[in-house]
Amino acid sequence: MNHRFFHLPRHPGRPVRRLLRRLVFWGAAVTVALAAIVFAQTSAAGNRFFVGIVQARPWLAFVVTPGVFAGVVWLTRRVFPGAEGSGIPQTIAALKIPELAGRRSVLSLRIALGKILLTSLALCGGASAGREGPTVQIGAAIMHSLGRFIRLPSRDMERALILAGGAAGISAAFNTPLAGIVFAIEELSRSFEERTSGTVLTAVIVAGFTSMAILGNYTYFGRTGVVLSLSEAWRPALACGLGGGLCGGLFARLLIALPGGLPGRLGALARNRPVWFAALCGLCLASLGLLSDATVYGAGYEQARGLLEGGSLPGTFWLMKLCATVVSYVSGIPGGIFAPSLAVGAGLGASLSPLIPQAPVEALVILGMAGYFAAVVQAPLTAVIIVVEMTSDQSFTIPLMTVAFIAFAVSRLVCPQPLYSALAKAFLDRSVRRLPRPEPKTQ
Repeated sequence: MNHRFFHLPRHPGRPVRRLLRRLVFWGAAVTVALAAIVFAQTSAAGNRFFVGIVQARPWLAFVVTPGVFAGVVWLTRRVFPGAEGSGIPQTIAALKIPELAGRRSVLSLRIALGKILLTSLALCGGASAGREGPTVQIGAAIMHSLGRFIRLPSRDMERALILAGGAAGISAAFNTPLAGIVFAIEELSRSFEERTSGTVLTAVIVAGFTSMAILGNYTYFGRTGVVLSLSEAWRPALACGLGGGLCGGLFARLLIALPGGLPGRLGALARNRPVWFAALCGLCLASLGLLSDATVYGAGYEQARGLLEGGSLPGTFWLMKLCATVVSYVSGIPGGIFAPSLAVGAGLGASLSPLIPQAPVEALVILGMAGYFAAVVQAPLTAVIIVVEMTSDQSFTIPLMTVAFIAFAVSRLVCPQPLYSALAKAFLDRSVRRLPRPEPKTQ
């Protein structure tokens, strides 16, 4: 008799454990999507609150914005340390931190909750900030907490879950699943094996499906009917690529320089009195809001969508929005730059329309978004996929790729270091300096 027929598995519990791990993992991906949806709703509510205030009494911005900025920075430092900034540099840094305690300092459920609350509160004060970068950190924090719960077998698997959480956050935040995958490939990881991991793909698919099931298969900027033939596209692509690359590269270079500290009394105020410095930044933002007729407040979705639908904004909108984003970022409040960058790019494209009157303004707006965004993050494929999925306009794919790679090349000349990698390195350097030094051994 063949006794192997009756042979029992040596470890009968392993299939059950694998199944439980998969179920917990899928549940975490759904949780990332739900957190992104809640974050979207609270952010929109915060923006509506502030718009309602300044529409009736514009001067109230000079009271509300400094007060909110100061309060958010105080809460960030006292209650939610680690929740400051965009969220993407912190996620990249977490992939490089070998110690579990160091990763927990930026990827915890407490940080995820703080990111949602503080960014939404900052938008109540009119901050020029987005929620997409913070959603990356939120997704990575949820997945990292999952790894601790199911006791991952290796550090590589833990890194894969951080990648998966960040990519799922982008997928659910923009409702653009493909962009989440490409973002993980271009920005969050440098390893081919991790980039193509089935863990990342599964998380993005589950999170994207959950977001679409709840919110519907919508596009952020609607569907544009503008048509631009390839023979007509080269001038707009060249103009938006060069303009977006130059402006986006300068913006990225400025943000990279800011963590090193501002010069003079402003730098001393930022270091020694961060809450008062945040209030001063709030006053600067309120002044920009007054000059721009309140168009620079918030993430910038409404302004970008209005331009795509044939509306108009002042020709200097893109420059003031860029300045508003810098002021909001340097203040120390949590918030991302994805959405403001798309709004700046849309305004930049629209401002170039008098130079190319034969091209539809809407076409320049789309190309401007892709060019400026690609220059800021230096991730041209992500820029193209995000704009295509957010406008549902595949006919622009080749012009978008052209403008994105032109802008990427120009940006690298202006700013050789990729923005998020440089910010992640600065974050790691600051974290190392804060660690206690080991005591010298006694002889």
